[in-house]
Amino acid sequence: MARQGIRDVRRSARPAGRAAAALTVVVGWLASSASAPAQGLLVGDDGRHLARPAGTPFFWLGDTAWELFHRLDLDEARRYLDDRASKDFTVVQAVVLAELGGLDVPNPNGDLPLEDRDPSRPVDAYFEHVDVIVRLANDRGLVVGMLPTWGKYWKLDLPDSIFTPENARSFGRFLGARYREADLVWILGGDNTIEGPEERAIVDAMAAGLAEGDGGAHLMTYHPRGPGRSSDLVHGADWLDFHMYQSSHASRELDNGLFAEHDRALEPARPTLDGEPRYEAIPVGFYFRNADPLDRFDAFDVRRAAYWSLLAGAAGHTYGNNNVWQMWVPGRDPVLHADIPWWEAIDHPGAFQMRLVRRLFESRPFEKLEPDPAMIVGGPTSGGAKVRAARARDGSFAFIYSPMGEPFAVDDTRLSGRRIKQIWYDPRYGVAHHFHTRPRPPPSRASRPPAPARGTTGS
Repeated sequence: MARQGIRDVRRSARPAGRAAAALTVVVGWLASSASAPAQGLLVGDDGRHLARPAGTPFFWLGDTAWELFHRLDLDEARRYLDDRASKDFTVVQAVVLAELGGLDVPNPNGDLPLEDRDPSRPVDAYFEHVDVIVRLANDRGLVVGMLPTWGKYWKLDLPDSIFTPENARSFGRFLGARYREADLVWILGGDNTIEGPEERAIVDAMAAGLAEGDGGAHLMTYHPRGPGRSSDLVHGADWLDFHMYQSSHASRELDNGLFAEHDRALEPARPTLDGEPRYEAIPVGFYFRNADPLDRFDAFDVRRAAYWSLLAGAAGHTYGNNNVWQMWVPGRDPVLHADIPWWEAIDHPGAFQMRLVRRLFESRPFEKLEPDPAMIVGGPTSGGAKVRAARARDGSFAFIYSPMGEPFAVDDTRLSGRRIKQIWYDPRYGVAHHFHTRPRPPPSRASRPPAPARGTTGS
């Protein structure tokens, strides 16, 4: 059985037989694929979720493909994008001025992005390659989370720094105008921390240039160095539309939901999400002394990060794989012990299971969900077995997550309706099991996943 358990508690005022029929509909819907939405993203009316222009809630399911524009030729890009679209990802996050030799190592066509490392002199041939990849992504229903630059190119104390407020604004204006009609989100920061007014001026200038170029057509956020939060750096920025945190790669049991809780307590209300959690196949705590390069995060770790964050109120989630973000291939110097070709790593179990995360949340009006830890009146409240819960504002349904299969009790008075329908959901395979339908009283009831313990937990 699955390592984790999701319990779906849904309002029901129907007899048990009718409820069972309703479950059949839900499971069938979970297996269906969504059609491509209309272009563009905006912040939902509640300030907590993202949406399409028609008001349809948008579930951010991202993949970190940082080196996509820089390292893949067009055939490889098609292969990657076809795969991510087929696995129901909705966003790919990629960098224009990439981290790994992005200014000095040509792309597969032999082109560099800038003349003499000058942001005011972009090379058209390089950007024609980016144009095609953006179009390929959009044609497959994927939003591009576009980082104009990796952070080391604006960080003033680093040797690769090339940006000033003036050329950051002109470069932003160039990108904004070029991709004004694309389906994308701007992601500033690029894995770095703003220190001092001079660096803040560069970031603000780039944001201003992007808005001038695209006429304000696209949302903006900030990807901080991890563990870190955009809210600690640019919360008051007038260009910021939603928050992003990087829970990073330090520990299996770091509760990244705490980052979402922090951001949701701020005013004004903004959506927030984890833009770089622990990657599948990356060494655990690689930046610590004596870290074991053979101890890698696995599918369970990336699933737990997704559910913990989402049930704490995140507007979506980003997945990553250590071999994929850098598009590693044999013969290329590996970063952080990459050792599997990217075209094989795209099929690691965690990537398939991210699809199941999205399907579960989209099986209900997920935009109604609010974190509700008070629903849990018994069960682990800390550590790797921590149980998290989120409930619809109208009490019509709730999701409850027990990572290690530990038993928990639920306060059913926080749900509406006369009857409660309970479903166990297997996060590895996406199978929903009808547990039972019963009258709402008593006010609390213990639940025990079918097979507790890491690696065998039922759902």
